[in-house]
Amino acid sequence: MRRLDYPFVVERITHFIREKVDEAGVEGVVVGVSGGIDSATTAYLAVRALGKEKVLGLIMPYYENSDVEDARLVCESLGIDCKVINIRPIVDSFVSQLGFQPDKRSLGNIMARTRMILLYAHANQMNRLVLGTSNRSEFLTGYFTKWGDGASDYAPLINLYKTEVWEIAKILGVPEMIIHKKPTAGLWEGQTDEDELGISYRLLDEILWRLVDLKMPKDRIAEELGISIEKVEYVGRLVKRSEHKRRLPVGPEF
Repeated sequence: MRRLDYPFVVERITHFIREKVDEAGVEGVVVGVSGGIDSATTAYLAVRALGKEKVLGLIMPYYENSDVEDARLVCESLGIDCKVINIRPIVDSFVSQLGFQPDKRSLGNIMARTRMILLYAHANQMNRLVLGTSNRSEFLTGYFTKWGDGASDYAPLINLYKTEVWEIAKILGVPEMIIHKKPTAGLWEGQTDEDELGISYRLLDEILWRLVDLKMPKDRIAEELGISIEKVEYVGRLVKRSEHKRRLPVGPEF
C-alpha cells in the first residue's frame, strides 16, 4: 500500500471541511453516525474542523442492536448534539406501497435512501451541509447505495482506503471498540461488509491500489501479492460494473 503522512492527512481534511463550510456560507454539518469506523472518523474530523457546536449526528437505525449504542458512544465522546430516528416506520410505509415484498438488497437500498432524505431534511432546516462517510474502497467497488449513503455534499474520506481510515481513526482517538468492530452497513441482521464483498478489506485495498492507482497488469498484481489471478479479476469486475455509480447521469451527445 501507499505510505501516507497521516498527521498531514488529518490536517488536510480538517482544512478541507472548514473551507467548504465557509465557501457555502452555512452554519455547520450533519453526519449520519452508524456506529462504524467511517462515520465515527468523519464525525471526529468534523468536530476537529468546526467545533462540536457545529456538528449534528443523526443515528438512524432500522434494527435495534448494539450499533445504536456504539453510535451514541461516538456522539457522547465528542460532545455533539445527536438525534436518534427509528427509520423502520418510514421504510415499512414505503414498502407497504410497493405492491411487492422487496428482497433484502432492495430493502437495504430503501433504508439507505431514507437516511439520505433525513440527513438532507435536517441540513436544509439548519442551513448546514451533509458530510458523507464513504471511503475509497467502497467508492471504487460500488459498495454503496446510489443516491443513498453515496449521496452527500462532501465526502472527506472518499480518497482514503479503508485500511487508511483505520490509521486516521487511531490518530483522532476514535474509541478502540469502534476501530476493531467488524465493518457493517447495518442493512440486515448479521450483515458484514467483508462477507458481502467476498474479500477482506486489507487484501481488497492492496489490489485496488495496484489496479487503479498504479495501473499494474492483473497478472503482475497476482504474482506480487501471491494470490490467484481470479481474485484480481473479481476486484476488476467490481470496479467496472459500478462505474455508473461514480458519476452523474449522462445521455447521448449531439
